[in-house]
Amino acid sequence: MTDLKGIKTAVALGNFDGLHKGHLAVINEAVMEKHNGLLPCILTFDSHPQKTLKGSAPKKIMTRSLCEKTTAKLGCETIRLSFEEVRNMTPEEFFNEILIKKLNIGFVSCGFNYRFGKNGEGNAEVLENLCKKHKIGFSCVQGVDSDGDFISSTRIRQTIENGDIENANNMLGRYFAYDFEVVHGDRIGKKLLGFPTINQIFPEGHIVPKNGVYASATEVDSKLYPSMTNIGKRPTVGGEELRSETCIIGFSGDLYGTHPEVKLIKLIREEKKFPSLEALSEQLKIDSEKAERIYNEVFR
Repeated sequence: MTDLKGIKTAVALGNFDGLHKGHLAVINEAVMEKHNGLLPCILTFDSHPQKTLKGSAPKKIMTRSLCEKTTAKLGCETIRLSFEEVRNMTPEEFFNEILIKKLNIGFVSCGFNYRFGKNGEGNAEVLENLCKKHKIGFSCVQGVDSDGDFISSTRIRQTIENGDIENANNMLGRYFAYDFEVVHGDRIGKKLLGFPTINQIFPEGHIVPKNGVYASATEVDSKLYPSMTNIGKRPTVGGEELRSETCIIGFSGDLYGTHPEVKLIKLIREEKKFPSLEALSEQLKIDSEKAERIYNEVFR
């Protein structure tokens, strides 16, 4: 974390567990304060508060590495607090001990439904009054609408699990993506099907899209390639472990141990069992052509 001693900050408050359009609206309020000489920061927690309060947290939409990559592009410093450290603070204590003393705030932004302090006793109105008392700038951002309802991480999780990636991407304001480590597979794609793939395993607690074949784009060393991604258990070859398998079109190389970013664009078809490897291979040719066509429509 940047040493904030002597630096006035503009702080965006929230869980920011998906960095969707609603979250970005809150963050942009802080970013705009850079013109007033303030350092834009995002204040969030090292783990979701519900994990402590309820024993389990909502599934992650974004890996921490991608989250921090995204916020860095916005020009923001990300500051993570231990929820245990602040959970029993009153709203006034949180404001004074964390926001004023530790972060030296000159401006604060939050969403309309933001809660803070012990038992969630503080809300946007309480925060606004505290800011007025200390002559600190404040902005409360109303919800961002999508199809007649506010965008939320819960809605996005549902659309991803239903395979409606296009709708999820619209609410995110970016492509749903992941950058899990590439692990060794059984090489069936390359040996028997003619479609070499990279294998990535969804970690526990991360959202998993509906099983199926997706048009995707894969970023390797800052270069973007068209790709085709299958998410599922590969029933045709008797697979048992759920994984992401991505065929990167136009790329050849060893990616084991690296973290390429796979961005899902659109569901092409649901996963199904084929009568033979030959039938599967023929279908994959059709899928890859469609995936490349979709990629070209979006990125070229």
